[in-house]
Amino acid sequence: MNTIHIDNCTATFGDRFFLESINWTLAPNQHWLITGCNGSGKSALAALLAGMGIITDGSITGLPDHVELVSFEVQRELIERELKKDDADILDVIAEGTPVHEILHEDADRFPNFDRQLLEQLIQQFKLEHLLDRSFRKLSTGETRKMLLLRSLARKPALLVLDEPFDGLDVESASMLLSLLAEQVQHSALVLVLNRFDEMPDFISHIAYVDAGQLHHCVDRTDEQAFNELYQLLHIKTTELQIPPAEVNNRPPALNPEEPLVRLSNARVAYGDAVVFDGLNWTIQPGQHWQLSGPNGSGKTCLLNLITGDHPQCYTNDIFVFGMQRGNGETIWQIKQYIGYVSTALQWEYRTSTSVRNVIISGCHDSIGLYQKPTDEQLKLADQWLALLGMSDRPHQPFNQLSFGDQRLLLIARAMVKHPTLLILDEPCLGLDDINRQLVLALIEKICAASETTVLYVNHHAEDSISGIKNYQQLTAD
Repeated sequence: MNTIHIDNCTATFGDRFFLESINWTLAPNQHWLITGCNGSGKSALAALLAGMGIITDGSITGLPDHVELVSFEVQRELIERELKKDDADILDVIAEGTPVHEILHEDADRFPNFDRQLLEQLIQQFKLEHLLDRSFRKLSTGETRKMLLLRSLARKPALLVLDEPFDGLDVESASMLLSLLAEQVQHSALVLVLNRFDEMPDFISHIAYVDAGQLHHCVDRTDEQAFNELYQLLHIKTTELQIPPAEVNNRPPALNPEEPLVRLSNARVAYGDAVVFDGLNWTIQPGQHWQLSGPNGSGKTCLLNLITGDHPQCYTNDIFVFGMQRGNGETIWQIKQYIGYVSTALQWEYRTSTSVRNVIISGCHDSIGLYQKPTDEQLKLADQWLALLGMSDRPHQPFNQLSFGDQRLLLIARAMVKHPTLLILDEPCLGLDDINRQLVLALIEKICAASETTVLYVNHHAEDSISGIKNYQQLTAD
């Protein structure tokens, strides 16, 4: 790769992000980490290297002809493209979606270095053969991320740009990817965007720190003093956290304290001959906090959906939730009134342009968007949450204009606002920088310490453990 020069470059990315007066030089044999807080412009800078955005001033020279970008935005756009195929239902046609093997080989002829043999090796290495004929949009978050990463590696670009490549991957998959990237840097330039500074691979030679759309620091990793100062900046911890109270008149009906919140007896989920899990017994008592873990594809999301009532096989299983035996005439809303929920799937579904304040208030109604006038108490509670999250200056900003990490923070506040009986957090730190990650972990600690909410926490990262969680459910992949 030739030297890339970005000279006094200002660029826009729709109404969501901007970059201002960027001066940056990427020399051959340099491998960069882009870091910064949520909404700082990290992903925008990565996208600029991939030829995205509209340059309104300055210039970029030296970009190679073939740059590959893997990011949450690319992943989201591809999933939304697949979701649009659901429109075929209007014509009474069942939209199956594009199979995985077609996504992997998409436009292969456009890439002269496309290595089909390498792709096959990677599929076997990550044990993904059984997914090749499945619809892409039916994959889990980690599975879709793996597919896009493997496709980009097989295309053998001159410059590979990866935005949060390890998020959503289980420990084994993340380790394999790290080894692959260590090999990749022998042949091409690599730029990573990471919120977790402690995930920085050894092969990274330089760090770029972005804030408010500007490139503030470019640090050579061998400069020990500069490196330590940047590390300290990115590990600031929030202290003296206070969780706003719940709305007085928005509490679910009282439950029998002698009964469990959730009890699954010999639970089974299968699709034809493919068994996700079988014979699973699990009881969650009030105030008994749990961590659920397992590799990608082990059934964690299926298990959560059995509890929430969002899985069709919940009616073929013996499930007791919140004083109700499933299948005895209860409604989905009778169950959901007891639950607060955060997941990547919810974030993709939450595509409304409502304001950040209304996103929090929507948690009082378990709705995506807000369709009734909020009360004064709800407005006050929402503002308290915004202050806690450092967003007091933008209560009216549209949710869909926020960065991925800021959206996740808002959805966590939305889940917590009613102090639910059961708070389900499906990888809540996904996509968050160190500062916001510590904020989220501290919030979960506070919730665990309270007696009114039981926490069910799904997590891949050992360093994100919660001291208040003493119970563990481990799923295994077949």
